[in-house]
Amino acid sequence: DDLVKMSSMVQDYEQTLLGQEPVEGRDAYKIEMIPKEEAAVVWGKIITWVDQEEFLFLKTEYYDEDDELINTVFGRNIKTMGGRSVTSRLEILPQGESGSKTVLDYQELAFDEPIADDFFSLQNMKRIK
Repeated sequence: DDLVKMSSMVQDYEQTLLGQEPVEGRDAYKIEMIPKEEAAVVWGKIITWVDQEEFLFLKTEYYDEDDELINTVFGRNIKTMGGRSVTSRLEILPQGESGSKTVLDYQELAFDEPIADDFFSLQNMKRIK
């Protein structure tokens, strides 16, 4: 639940541009997302900062339904991988847990790679489980 699918952000939330602010030296759009009334979502509010040049998430704050900050996620180390610009490092910092964080470092990414149909067979799913 720390990360929200892009499709959910578009379909389940109303977006409002709050302005522009730098994040770690990069110009960013500050966007607030409030869930639509009928949306079955975890977060009561999301505020995200999107890089103005690469359109990548630089920082995202996740709030609960009581408007309390729960997590802050930083997207860092913009690199080209698989022919696309990506944030190669995600750092998830839970609010109120000083010194605690989850780090996800991408070493290599590939996009639009063909996958054989038999990859999703029941036998293969059991084997890679």
